[in-house]
Amino acid sequence: RGIKKMADKKKQENTCTKVSSAGHPIAGSFRDPSGFMFTIDGVLYRQINIFYRESYDMLCSSGLYDSLVQDGLIVPFEEVPVSYVQTSQAYRVIKPCRVPFIAYPYEWCFSQLKDAALATLAIQKRALEYGMSLKDSSAYNIQFIAGKPVLIDSLSFEPYAEGKPWVAYKQYCQHFLAPLALMSCTDIRLSHLLKTYIDGIPLDLASRLLPNRTRFSLGLMTHIHLHAKTQAAYADKTLKSGQSARKMSHIGLLGILDSLEASTRKLSWSPAGTEWADYYEMTNYTDTAFEQKRTLVDDFLSRANPSVVWDMGANTGEFSRAASSRGIRTVSFDIDPAAVEKNYLTVKKHEETCILPLILDLTNPSPSIGWAHRERMSLAERAEGDTVMALALIHHLAISNNVPLEHCAAFFAELCTQLIIEFVPKSDSQVQKLLSTREDIFSNYTHDGFEEAFSRFFTVVRKEPVLQSDRTLYLMKRK
Repeated sequence: RGIKKMADKKKQENTCTKVSSAGHPIAGSFRDPSGFMFTIDGVLYRQINIFYRESYDMLCSSGLYDSLVQDGLIVPFEEVPVSYVQTSQAYRVIKPCRVPFIAYPYEWCFSQLKDAALATLAIQKRALEYGMSLKDSSAYNIQFIAGKPVLIDSLSFEPYAEGKPWVAYKQYCQHFLAPLALMSCTDIRLSHLLKTYIDGIPLDLASRLLPNRTRFSLGLMTHIHLHAKTQAAYADKTLKSGQSARKMSHIGLLGILDSLEASTRKLSWSPAGTEWADYYEMTNYTDTAFEQKRTLVDDFLSRANPSVVWDMGANTGEFSRAASSRGIRTVSFDIDPAAVEKNYLTVKKHEETCILPLILDLTNPSPSIGWAHRERMSLAERAEGDTVMALALIHHLAISNNVPLEHCAAFFAELCTQLIIEFVPKSDSQVQKLLSTREDIFSNYTHDGFEEAFSRFFTVVRKEPVLQSDRTLYLMKRK
């Protein structure tokens, strides 16, 4: 393990001043003066600037990097020749292992955010053992790889200075502790605040939204309620000449980290009581129909032979695992936080490595947000799904949400080259439930109307009826 050393390393100058290969900068990495991400011919690289030289050298030489890689807590990287330098401020260029799919904290379920928080604290404690410290604790620096949270920002470390407080303390509280507390103690849907506040949920807002009983929790009282009051009290004050910031001993810092860890671990949420959490227990499929549908999905996947599958409306991931069990990288999307929570807990229990459960409202998918609408990418911008599965979904889009079939088809054509989709007709009991409380204005919602709408964008490769039902399963290829 460790950083791959170049054969001509001794010939390399300590600083790189010659600018060469023109790459394409990654929009989300422009804020850090330590370096930035870019791509050349689709390959991801990171330039490390002279500004970060001391910290980078210490990360590599102290043993911290090797220790984190060994325990799967950081994305490995290798140094590449100076020919990849992008600006005259460069010190080194590295090529990190690429994350299969970039997901954002507002797309994670409760336990994913909690595990990412605990991983951040574990990394900070490990860094202190090697004389370093995390200078930021952004939730965006964590990604889920092979089912586990991993740090992707190798420029997050700095040398630890005795007496210096943890500079990332406030950020940890805003990115992790506050949203987890709101999700656990107030309402699980408040995780969506992370989409509005991409720099973390303001602590004064979290303090107002949390119930009064949380003031009897020592951890939440200290790290959220009192922290928010302290921020407000000192918001307009500056240090006087000669006055230094409050110092914190190494033991005191470890105490803060232990307190944050205990406070984070105590927070919990039970995935129950939502509309789709127990979907497979109330489905209208017979056992025969369900097993035949599973067989058809397996057959369609064999024929499609995808490298990546996006399962839209995946619920707890029953059919996502038809793909992931084949070693196919599978992103398992659902709108219901309880279903996604159950899906992720299954991933953890069975140590599954090819499936990533995420929360997604397909009628309002994650947009491009942040500076200049480019800092956080939309769903469609991040990757292409190769093959999308949309099982028992189309009636919810077309009837529950009034999305015309041709619009559904056009959107799926943006996301994938192959589509495995299930048409659920009006005669189905699930559609009858949807129509029982509203006027049927969906004259085109028929088998013929469905095939006509999707034929504008896709060619039907195969279609099969699902036994003992009126449903039909399609395998389509984009035109």
